[in-house]
Amino acid sequence: MIEVIGVRFKEAGKIYYFDPNQFDITIDDHVIVETIRGVEFGKVVIVNKLVDIDDVVLPLKKVMRIANQTDKDNVAENERLATKALRVCATKIDDHRLEMNLVDVEYTFDRNKVIFYFTAEGRIDFRDLVKDLAAQFKTRIELRQIGVRDEAKLLGGIGPCGRMLCCSTFLGDFDPVSIKMAKDQSLSLNPAKISGLCGRLMCCLKYENDNYEDAKKQLPDLGEEIVIAEGSGKVVGLNLLEALIEIKIYEDETIIEYTLDELIDENIISVPVSE
Repeated sequence: MIEVIGVRFKEAGKIYYFDPNQFDITIDDHVIVETIRGVEFGKVVIVNKLVDIDDVVLPLKKVMRIANQTDKDNVAENERLATKALRVCATKIDDHRLEMNLVDVEYTFDRNKVIFYFTAEGRIDFRDLVKDLAAQFKTRIELRQIGVRDEAKLLGGIGPCGRMLCCSTFLGDFDPVSIKMAKDQSLSLNPAKISGLCGRLMCCLKYENDNYEDAKKQLPDLGEEIVIAEGSGKVVGLNLLEALIEIKIYEDETIIEYTLDELIDENIISVPVSE
């Protein structure tokens, strides 16, 4: 085991582990650390956590220092410069008539590099644009193409639920989401109702998916033939959350609702043994 702290560099970004380096660090402190991008300014979200040594990338980078007011002023200046760079780059893109949508601009902490995030339908030849930007800002330039989910994470917004987007407020990583999850939860398969602002399936489909999968394992399948006290029939409806089963009797086509517990008590079906 190894003691680490967890640091985020963006509001809802991925958490990276660092060696606390004997500093007295508390939650919400800002620290200066060395990363593959160079020296960076981050916010501490996990302190004094013991993790398995196999869960970290060795050698573990150490905290250089706890950020002071000068460091915080430098970050504020970087944000001001990034706002200016965004306007300049947007103008340059128009001048070069490039089919790309500029999303965000970021200066590294030491201003060694300016990173421009953009979306585009396909590959873009932006070599001339990079030359113009390098001449304008006198530093290293990186243009990074991102997907629509990353765009939503950077820009933020309000989802169909009326709350701020999960990806821009607390989700560090994007989990895979499939249409099967919507089917398992008996949701409408209308793309407009199960898609987020990014146009992709909503991330929240993943949140309760494990519970739905566990519930499905305990209930009979739709169409499965079953014999109850009222007669033989088949399963025509399932409510996974409330563990309700609707059974249509063959003889008179009446539909009878049973709970999972009632079927178990009558020894009609049994709960699968946990693995």
